[in-house]
Amino acid sequence: MQPVVSLLVPIYNVEKYLRECLDSAKNQTLSDIEVICINDGSTDGSPDIIREYMQADSRFKIIDKPNSGYGASMNQGLDAACGKYISILESDDFFEPDALEKLVNAAEAVEAQVAKANFWFYWSTPEEKNELFELVTAPMTGHVVNPHKETEIFYLKPSIWSAVYRKDFLERNGICFLETPGASYQDAGFNFKVWASAQRVVFLPDAVLHYRQDNEASSVNSPSKVYCVCDEYAEMDRYIEGRKDQEFLKRILEKMKYDSYMWNYERLSESLRAEFLVRFSEEFKSDLDKGLVDLSIFDSWKVPDLQMIVSHPAVFRANKEFAGNGGKLAKAIHYLKAGGPSLLSEALAARSER
Repeated sequence: MQPVVSLLVPIYNVEKYLRECLDSAKNQTLSDIEVICINDGSTDGSPDIIREYMQADSRFKIIDKPNSGYGASMNQGLDAACGKYISILESDDFFEPDALEKLVNAAEAVEAQVAKANFWFYWSTPEEKNELFELVTAPMTGHVVNPHKETEIFYLKPSIWSAVYRKDFLERNGICFLETPGASYQDAGFNFKVWASAQRVVFLPDAVLHYRQDNEASSVNSPSKVYCVCDEYAEMDRYIEGRKDQEFLKRILEKMKYDSYMWNYERLSESLRAEFLVRFSEEFKSDLDKGLVDLSIFDSWKVPDLQMIVSHPAVFRANKEFAGNGGKLAKAIHYLKAGGPSLLSEALAARSER
């Protein structure tokens, strides 16, 4: 029998939180599910925990694979899934008991391709705390949404969990993950492909998932992950190439790309920021020269920053580091210390251009 939902749980060395995650899957009020645990070469006790659940509950299954990264794990899960709907549960997060029932009922009621709900940011230490992240706002609820007509969803946090997706919708539109190493940004590309292809989406104001904030393996000091966000946006470009709506989606993509690149820049360690900023500047200069960037849809306060990044990246970096504190003289001294007379001259030139 086809289960209603195939729940994909990508797992890599997360034994500390895994039982809480899998318990939340086991205790779903929607019982007609399969739980596909994709073990990405864990070296801790995670595989033993998975097998405990498999022995106790036939709905639990395992894909045991050598470590090859989040994207490869998720694609194997998608291939193995038998459910009418696909859902995703990260192995250090956990669902509310009625999460899948609410999402599936909402999708079934309006024949939606995707049903998406809110979630909480969750901390277990130093004391347990949930903080609502209201991705779904009131105007987005109560009706079927076509993301091409109501584009707000493209610009919100790419949270691919707290949702269900029709499996046939994903297959028909070739929606899968980029198989880059590790676990960095692969959710962004999947998320964009979903919204670029969906025509019937339903949003729920309910929060259904606890998104853990105290187990994030930081990539801010990893040189190998500096450009992972660039790989994802190159994949998004590839996905829309040749489509009838390519020009429309490309405008959206450039606005998304600016926000993602800025987020990546700000989270990197100081030693890696200058390196990434060169790529940031070069890509947007090329896109602007080709007429691919529609500044009219950007938040107005972001446009001067983008223009500065393209024309005077060193000045932008110095401004960011200085964080806008101090008067003109203090800024001039800061530029001199940061890059000497040449950077001061560049900053003055950039100011006159603005």
